[in-house]
Amino acid sequence: MNWLKSTLSAVVGTEEPIYGPEAIQSVTKQTETTPFTEVDKDILRWRAHSYTNVETQTFYIMADNGTVVFVQVIYSNIVGIHTTAQFNVKIFDLSGKGDNKWYSDPLSNFMFDEHMLSFGADNLSLTLNEEGNSYTIKSTVNDGSIVDLKFSQTAPGFVVGKDGTSYFGTDPKNPWGSMRHAFWPRCSVEGNIATKDKTYDLAGRGVFIMALQGMKPHHAAARWNFINFQTPTYSAIMMEYTTPPSYGSTKVNVGGIVKDGEVVYAGATNSVEHLETAQDEGSDWPAPKSIKWDWTGQTTDGKELTAEVSGALGPRLDRIDVMAEVPGFIKSIAGSVAGTRPYIFQYSPQDKLSLKLNIGGEDVTEEGTMFSESTFIS
Repeated sequence: MNWLKSTLSAVVGTEEPIYGPEAIQSVTKQTETTPFTEVDKDILRWRAHSYTNVETQTFYIMADNGTVVFVQVIYSNIVGIHTTAQFNVKIFDLSGKGDNKWYSDPLSNFMFDEHMLSFGADNLSLTLNEEGNSYTIKSTVNDGSIVDLKFSQTAPGFVVGKDGTSYFGTDPKNPWGSMRHAFWPRCSVEGNIATKDKTYDLAGRGVFIMALQGMKPHHAAARWNFINFQTPTYSAIMMEYTTPPSYGSTKVNVGGIVKDGEVVYAGATNSVEHLETAQDEGSDWPAPKSIKWDWTGQTTDGKELTAEVSGALGPRLDRIDVMAEVPGFIKSIAGSVAGTRPYIFQYSPQDKLSLKLNIGGEDVTEEGTMFSESTFIS
């Protein structure tokens, strides 16, 4: 135990030194020559690195009947000492009463297929089809949430830049960390989740995101903002994180606009602004009340594009104290880091917001359904 404690102390450490913004090679640099790359099966492979990292596959669902859900697999490795996997299911109560259904279960006997494309565990299968454009998720891990879902692309997936990855380290040729997101921004969803008191029909639209944090999460980012916005014609996605001061409080923003069959725009010239905030009593973070998301760049056929979603978030769906939810082993590590207080604020306004697009001088406005998160870590 003494050896383990001393090892974990070395793994976690305290705040990093101030390396400066030059110690992060943002994916933004890649977009100067390659705005985005379509997702193929190689990008979708699980990496299962032997060093400290967290990989996630998250499936967001906006059902035609108004239900908002996500299911998620988390695979984490702590410096090669301990590997865990977790399966999460969340069904949001949109009435504002806060009666969300949340199921989070550790997985046993987890493994990957020989191509590192599909994931399995006791009572769980997450399978990518041969064509690489559809996932099937089946779970009886928790008898309170029986999952039977299928996600199929209706638009190409993308990573921003050449490989979607930002690299951390003072020597660009030998980075010590990384961050990557791969998106399927527009999918059709079939299937359901059966709870003990209701079966939720989840036919509708969805978003799939595969993320890799190839370093300690609290060292990679201090803040996050995420939006998934779905209209009848378009899907808008954006993921922004801000590094801790050790990497110059650098903002990295990746996102895009797609519609059925095509990527309209994808790149890193996007921005998020919290227009109005209020200090949250439960967490002491400045929780957003109104946010503006902006996408700016060129379409795949060379037209200038601007897009905006802006407005009041309404009552939050949930505030997650991450330290109360993560597996105990990870909690014991992250909890010893001074200044680390991770909270996630989740929103889906019942007053519909609109996506306002200008493509080559032509304006388009469509109402849509939004799910967003604002995360504060340190």
